[in-house]
Amino acid sequence: MDLQSYPIAEKWFSVTKVDDTTDMLLEPHVHVLEQANLFFVRGSDRDMMIDTGMGIVPIRPYVEPLTEKPFSEIVCVSTHTHIDHIGGVHEFDIRLVHPIEADEMAAPSGMNTIIRDEIDPKLVVLFEEAGYPPLDELLIDALPYAGYDPKSYSLTGAPATGILEEGDTVDLGDRQFSVLHVPGHSPGSIALFEEKTGILFAGDAIYDGPLIYDGPGMSVDEYVATMKKLQALDVSIVHGGHDPSFDKKRLDEIVEHYFRIWGV
Repeated sequence: MDLQSYPIAEKWFSVTKVDDTTDMLLEPHVHVLEQANLFFVRGSDRDMMIDTGMGIVPIRPYVEPLTEKPFSEIVCVSTHTHIDHIGGVHEFDIRLVHPIEADEMAAPSGMNTIIRDEIDPKLVVLFEEAGYPPLDELLIDALPYAGYDPKSYSLTGAPATGILEEGDTVDLGDRQFSVLHVPGHSPGSIALFEEKTGILFAGDAIYDGPLIYDGPGMSVDEYVATMKKLQALDVSIVHGGHDPSFDKKRLDEIVEHYFRIWGV
């Protein structure tokens, strides 16, 4: 591969204000397939990081300016353990995940490369058939810094310091997020719902783009149950793991679209 043809990124993460207490981090130079929405939520007593990206460069320098509290006290929640959601988890001291995926977070064994030719060909076909654009030779369109070697990329992972199951609460002091177990995309996928505001951080359980539901560890039957659970929520806005945020009307449209595909 000709790395000289790749530009050097001025910065790796973008940071966008979602509301007065929430910022979204994104890796704009990562292929849209793995370009996850990462959310930083401030609370009165503690702050929360939801997912941590690919781990191509450290995320901490981008998160630290967003908080006035000690970095060591940030609650890092992994909605699931795919490559684009746990890359920076090892940088946080408090690491929470569903127990089904705790072992995977500690020692990642799934897709672990940013080089197309090292990805299982069946996954490449799955991604393209789902509706994503073809993969280039790398899953990035710029280098994070001069001299970066894509072959050196590897997920670090980290053991969970706590677990989150259905019915648990992530308490930030003035904000409480209920944990929902939402399998389908992965066995231990979780979402976070703030009942008083109707805000849902959905991870990859639902987003406004091509859903991946037919790969390793995925289940359409579980996805159907998850979709019905999400439809029953009094949602005001959904912040998905990818693509733009959306309202309850759009949530219902997405659900019905996939129900038609699945023959529900």
